[in-house]
Amino acid sequence: MFITLGLGLPLFGITAAAAITQLHLKGKNLSDYDNAGFPVTFTPDPQSQGTLAVRDYLVENFVKPASAPGDAKDKLAAKRKRFDSVGLTREFDCEFKDATANAHGLSVSGEWTLPQECDHARRIFYIHGGANTVGSAVSHRPIITNLANRTGCAVFAPNYRLMPENSRMDGIEDCRAAYEWICANGPDGQSDASTIAVGGDSAGGNLALSLINWLRDESKRAPDAVFAMSPAVDSTCTSPSIKENFETDLMLKPLVAPLLKLPHPVLLWGLWRANRVSPANPVVSPIFADLSDLPPTLIHVSAKEMLYDDARRYVAKAQACGSPAKLQSWDHMAHVWHIFDQMLPEAHQALDEIAAFLKENNAAAR
Repeated sequence: MFITLGLGLPLFGITAAAAITQLHLKGKNLSDYDNAGFPVTFTPDPQSQGTLAVRDYLVENFVKPASAPGDAKDKLAAKRKRFDSVGLTREFDCEFKDATANAHGLSVSGEWTLPQECDHARRIFYIHGGANTVGSAVSHRPIITNLANRTGCAVFAPNYRLMPENSRMDGIEDCRAAYEWICANGPDGQSDASTIAVGGDSAGGNLALSLINWLRDESKRAPDAVFAMSPAVDSTCTSPSIKENFETDLMLKPLVAPLLKLPHPVLLWGLWRANRVSPANPVVSPIFADLSDLPPTLIHVSAKEMLYDDARRYVAKAQACGSPAKLQSWDHMAHVWHIFDQMLPEAHQALDEIAAFLKENNAAAR
């Protein structure tokens, strides 16, 4: 009796925490989707000049800054500045036009990217990556301008609210509002979109895939096509490639390294606290949603990055649910290699594939 009274409360707390972790934070087992096949689509030379140049860039700009001095706020500010410098230190053959998306009581700043001979009624809604903490429409100009020039579409990229100043849901709500706004507003003012595509990279890919689930569930206008580059689809971090590709993913390695030191239940509770939403909630982990009745979707991923299995599992589940999803993978590429258009021929190859996919689904002007 005395043992029960002495240990009952702590044991109850431990049991309750374990139950919450299993039922509400961990999500369903996704390993059934690991056997879907999906051989690597493209196998470029790992020792090519471009691949080695990107590797050196990542070591210099991602691996080394992880140990730079300064408090967390200063480091984040420096990282944001470094990201935006990518879009500010070179010239692009597109017009950039600031705009503010107003919908759902929200005002979301953003930028239109307009190529020559642009069809303003054909639009792409592009959501930038950056682990929900960095990035902007400016930082991702290399990808956005390439998409605009290849498709002839007007591309709008929202500057959704970033963490940690804002909650994860703030960014999600910004993307929902901005998407609805560009359905009815173009670069020259109010006008309906004739076609619309949705895309994003990394955390932006997560937001894009979360967005299309919401649009379907709310019976709102679905995009004609969807594409995601190296998307994070499972915030519970259960994909085998997170550990298996840890050493080969130089971009995400510094970000993920501290997390992998934590026991998985502790990691899940930490993510719940940081995101203010369960990591198994489909709104932040699109793979846990019903993936039926979705638009044609193209996923790009590198076989050497940590999110490789996220992408494979998502496409396998979407196909099993009857949605027209397609996976294309490249070996030896960095996370979101599409942004290295000045270094990698494979970046242009991948962007060409996206443009062809959008054209196949009537979501491109050329």
